[in-house]
Amino acid sequence: MKLLVERRWKKSTYTIGRLYVDGVWFCNTLEDKDRGLKKEYGAAVVRSRKVAGETAIPTGTYGVAMNVTSPKYAAVKWYWDLCQGKMPRLLSVPGFDGILVHSGSTALDTMGCILVGRNTKVGMLTESRVTFEALYKKMKAAYDKGEQITIEIV
Repeated sequence: MKLLVERRWKKSTYTIGRLYVDGVWFCNTLEDKDRGLKKEYGAAVVRSRKVAGETAIPTGTYGVAMNVTSPKYAAVKWYWDLCQGKMPRLLSVPGFDGILVHSGSTALDTMGCILVGRNTKVGMLTESRVTFEALYKKMKAAYDKGEQITIEIV
């Protein structure tokens, strides 16, 4: 399974994008501010240029793990009921740790992660929980079939 995040609307405090699953539009995304970081810069350069909690991850392609429990989200009943806290986690993001795909409404909810939903309000996502649940189920089905999951950020 290949996910693609196409960053489209880069604002001073957030970034809105489009998420495609295997080439088909699925939903919108919300991330922190895009500061022009690229995966090939490496961790040291990324860390020197990022603002903690206010920076989108570097562009590039990353593997996605579906079997790592997030201590934060495992404690949230809704996530526990859906996935036992095993959130889609991006692997080997230079200068960042624990980058997940999850639900949320504003850039304050991201902390570098990728939020999914519908961009029906300026700078925000709506329908985030239902969108995350649908995406998670698609990703989990691919994972259970042994498919490799990647996400490309452009």
